[in-house]
Amino acid sequence: MLPIKKFRTTTFIFLTFILTNSLFAQNSEAEKNAAALENGIEILRRYFSEEKNWHSTTPALGENVDGLIHFIEDEPIDSVLTQLNGFLNDTSFSFVFRLPENVSDSLSVQGYFSQARLNAEMSKIENRLQAKYQRNDLPIPPSVFDGIEEKAGVIPPENGMQLFTSLGYTMPDSLIMPDVISDSLLENTKSYERLLKLDSIRADYVEQKRLAYNDSVVKAFRDSVEFQYRQRRFDQEYLLEKKNLTDSVKLNNYNVLKAYNDAVIAAVNDTIYTALKALTNYADYIDTSKIEIRNLVDQSYGLQLSNQNDYFNRIWLKNEQNDSLSILVKNLDKRTIQMLIDDGVTISRFKAKETKKFDFNGILPEQPQFSGVKEKYKLITPWTLTGDGNFGFTQTYLSNWKAGGNSAISLLTVLKGEANYKSKNEDVQWENSLELNNGWIRQGKENQKNSDKIEFISKFGYSAFKKWYYSAEVDVKTQLFNGYNYSSGELISGFMSPITTTFKLGMDYKPNSNLSLLLSPLTSKTVYVKDTANVDQTTYGISENSKRLWKPGLNVDLTYKKKFGTNVTYATSYDMFINYRAPFSKFDINWENTITAKLTDAINMTFRLYVLYDDDVTFATNKVDAEGNTIYKAKWQIKELVTLGFSYNINKVVRRTIRIR
Repeated sequence: MLPIKKFRTTTFIFLTFILTNSLFAQNSEAEKNAAALENGIEILRRYFSEEKNWHSTTPALGENVDGLIHFIEDEPIDSVLTQLNGFLNDTSFSFVFRLPENVSDSLSVQGYFSQARLNAEMSKIENRLQAKYQRNDLPIPPSVFDGIEEKAGVIPPENGMQLFTSLGYTMPDSLIMPDVISDSLLENTKSYERLLKLDSIRADYVEQKRLAYNDSVVKAFRDSVEFQYRQRRFDQEYLLEKKNLTDSVKLNNYNVLKAYNDAVIAAVNDTIYTALKALTNYADYIDTSKIEIRNLVDQSYGLQLSNQNDYFNRIWLKNEQNDSLSILVKNLDKRTIQMLIDDGVTISRFKAKETKKFDFNGILPEQPQFSGVKEKYKLITPWTLTGDGNFGFTQTYLSNWKAGGNSAISLLTVLKGEANYKSKNEDVQWENSLELNNGWIRQGKENQKNSDKIEFISKFGYSAFKKWYYSAEVDVKTQLFNGYNYSSGELISGFMSPITTTFKLGMDYKPNSNLSLLLSPLTSKTVYVKDTANVDQTTYGISENSKRLWKPGLNVDLTYKKKFGTNVTYATSYDMFINYRAPFSKFDINWENTITAKLTDAINMTFRLYVLYDDDVTFATNKVDAEGNTIYKAKWQIKELVTLGFSYNINKVVRRTIRIR
């Protein structure tokens, strides 16, 4: 098989031209052909193996493509070309597909409606409806005010004095009637008339106050009824318009992404068709197989079938009387052989006959020569595999509990694994770790998430001097499940929404296996939100027209482990990132502390404290700006967990061997 070299700059047009004409290529074009083959293999591997959002339309197709890739890269295998050619000859067949919701660059698709834009439109609708229902000229049905006087609680005419007896009104001194009227006052005509006039004036004054009071309570009640009517109409219309807009945006985004995704699928399938056609032609050309022919006395003769060269061999046919017939067998191509009878036939039937020694080496094909037996296997450097798993469970049940409270169940699972490579002289070190952290609490009838993290870290170091290493690290962090603001039910995060990827280049100081200080002046930090249709990416510092935020900066990592006695272990990890774009105001801090107390071989008590600050992750405050918009600001985030549960630890050194020939 031709050697495959890494040439990644060859264009796809050159790939098609080279592979189509590979049957007639000269030796001077070998490197170009190898580069074209490599490009074709990368195309097939990308869409059938590596890209998780692309799926093979049939399992058989994926298996055949995988077999073809291994055939080109590794060693000849039984041909899978028959089934592949069947797929290639079907012009309506699609090799791979992708669901519209898996389009990663949806914000760049023309016509796509982002979550930030949807929020802005909803704000416009809210402002417009508030202005509409706050206008004084808004018609209000008269039936709204039916029976308003009775509902408002007006005072009837006969109860006017209620204002002065129970509602705090004060009667003027000039209108106060004497508590007791003497007989002499009644017998005096002028005094009696003055008393009657005072009583009439007093009655008029009470009636005037009663009417004024009734008008005020009716007006206040009317204003309250009108406000409730306006608010009710506003809520109904706002919810209706919100639902209609949300439904139309979902339908629009689905149609936009489907049209875009269908066009991409068609282009990708065309590319796969060209690459697959070229590779199958090449595989059919170089594919070889070896057959073995045995005669009656179990003598074995081998023949190699190929399209490239002519191979032949002589075989001796035998019958039960030991008659011998020499036949020349020659391959015409990988599927056809030709047989010719030799001129000489030897008969040995009734008696033993001395056979003439004959040298067959002159007519047999040239056999490979072996220069000697070399070492087949080599022991490579060891790996150290470590890991621990913790599972904690807490349950509280309350029934008729006078002090109050709710029944609750909480679960916390923490899985950590490490695979660390260290060369014999420790000048090369490669550390890999994976952490899965998930916890849930059920209080009453509601399930809430209280811990969720998946983080992968890979760090490669090469010895510089003394305890210092040139170091490169990649750190990928996200979560497994959706996260909500449980007070409002709003979705605020999800899987890969966000996902933070950090690349670091710098120097690592490692005086011992328990302490590491990594200084990375060249650090690239990328925050990416996949589901911008449901998660507001602006709360993670990403602009409303983008899905990602890139930050260059300086990173400092400090990790330290300490064991106290035989049962208590303390581990801390401090990570600080300083943004070069605003070094005095933009920074991120992630500090994790873990104390583990081993109670038995299988039970641990663990205390975890997380302190986090990210200036790009903001929270709503109770303040608004000059335009009335809610002000968001970054805050310190703190999480503390105490678990008592089962644990399992792994600590193993692995040595591997490789075949060197």
